[in-house]
Amino acid sequence: MRVTMPGLTAVDHEFTVPLDHDDPGGPTIQVFAREIVDPPKAGDDLPWAVFLQGGPGGKSPRLYGKAHFRYILKTHRVLLLDQRGTGRSTPAQPNGAGYYRHFRADSIVRDCEHIRKALGVDQWETWGQSYGGFLTMTYLSLAPEGLKACHITGGLPGLTATADDVYARTYPRVVEKTAAYYRRYPEDAALAERVAHHLLANEVVLPDGDVLTHRRFQMLGMQFGMSDGFESVHWLLDEAWAGDRLSDTFLYGVMAATGFIGAPLYALMHEPTYAQGAATDWSAERLRPKELDEPGTFTGEMTYPWMFDEIRALRPYREAAYALAADATLGPLYDPDRLADNQVPVAAVVYHDDMYVDAQLSLETAARVGNVRTWVTNEYEHNGFRADGEKISARLMDMISGQA
Repeated sequence: MRVTMPGLTAVDHEFTVPLDHDDPGGPTIQVFAREIVDPPKAGDDLPWAVFLQGGPGGKSPRLYGKAHFRYILKTHRVLLLDQRGTGRSTPAQPNGAGYYRHFRADSIVRDCEHIRKALGVDQWETWGQSYGGFLTMTYLSLAPEGLKACHITGGLPGLTATADDVYARTYPRVVEKTAAYYRRYPEDAALAERVAHHLLANEVVLPDGDVLTHRRFQMLGMQFGMSDGFESVHWLLDEAWAGDRLSDTFLYGVMAATGFIGAPLYALMHEPTYAQGAATDWSAERLRPKELDEPGTFTGEMTYPWMFDEIRALRPYREAAYALAADATLGPLYDPDRLADNQVPVAAVVYHDDMYVDAQLSLETAARVGNVRTWVTNEYEHNGFRADGEKISARLMDMISGQA
């Protein structure tokens, strides 16, 4: 299907790929992707770029116009990929852990290579946002011959970092972001404590039937790493109360923000992203500081075992989540030797104050991978590409071309 909206023409594609690329004659799934191009250039022979969305378990952006792709569309046609199990690709279904072993970065990269060849593209460029940067490092490890250049926004992973390494660094940043939130909105400290004490003393039911516990309320802190995250939580708290009960506006907002509605893979595959030869064993739960049990505190981008009991959209995945957390056989996702010899030009923006992706781990990776240039900045939060895509795109493309 081809449609034209303000600033772009979009063409939908569906591809049949093996569930297990090592078993091409076995079960198959569908992977959906949307091609976008500047309308006056729709018939031109433009170079291709594939956009690798954050996540894991993230579908491609649904656009209302050029938005943050404006600069890239001046010279490229872009393929927005719904990673397997997301969006209009074959949806994730409750299944055993063996099924979801095929939903990590290596399988997604092999989907990309299947699609590139199906489109008849000799080489393409990648744009990797957040987890898309993790995918980029796997792509460079498995199939660099398909890549002309790579651009990464806030997503250089620690190549050998375990889940414990990641969360040991992440928890202090969550505490720092929470303190920054209260500096911006000091009156919200009392509001958050009031909500927390109310939830600890009363059973509060969300519109979908889930019980809103204190620990689920704390999950709102996962928004603090975005440029508009403080405001998202502030305006929820601003209208939290209707007399002595929590308002419907608040309850619907919390349900939407913490319910993983349409995105169960985000929770299911989060810790397995860091599993390379060792079980994660619910790392975030084991490393959770005791002080985060206090009213008025928030957590961040962490996955806890209780979520698969208390959150409606995640309950069907409970068995798989526990099995994945105990699985010590998930293999490596990066090839350090091949990455050290990398010849594909890579430009990466590293957000100095990133709550989700540790800047120091990112810079260590940049030093270990050949042909990587980094731009370190504290001007943006983790969603810098969405917030100021034109400026970030221009800078990264200039870095690739040697003009910056």
